[in-house]
Amino acid sequence: MQSVQPAHFDDWLKQAAAQAPGLKPVVLDVREPWEMQTASVKAGDGFELVAMPMRSVPARYLELERDRPIACLCHHGARSAQVVHFLMSNGFSAVVNIHGGINAWSQQRDPGVPTY
Repeated sequence: MQSVQPAHFDDWLKQAAAQAPGLKPVVLDVREPWEMQTASVKAGDGFELVAMPMRSVPARYLELERDRPIACLCHHGARSAQVVHFLMSNGFSAVVNIHGGINAWSQQRDPGVPTY
């Protein structure tokens, strides 16, 4: 399973854009709604943010495009790693885990994102 550190997320975005031209990468936030209300990543010019709590992924994963680059995000990286494995076992190839989750995102990328 591939992972990306939040500090290197811009590099991953560039790589994803080069590998899948015309497909905007997705940050798939698999945390619970209350967690997203507590701390959330802001969608940027280079990616779309999709909220899909982990428990809903088996029923909803077909809403995602298989060829679109996806970076999975949770609190510390364990749930998102499980979702990466699930998506890869269901034919998704351009999927990575955001190592350390939103907690690492706050520490490495955007200190304005609260930790919890």
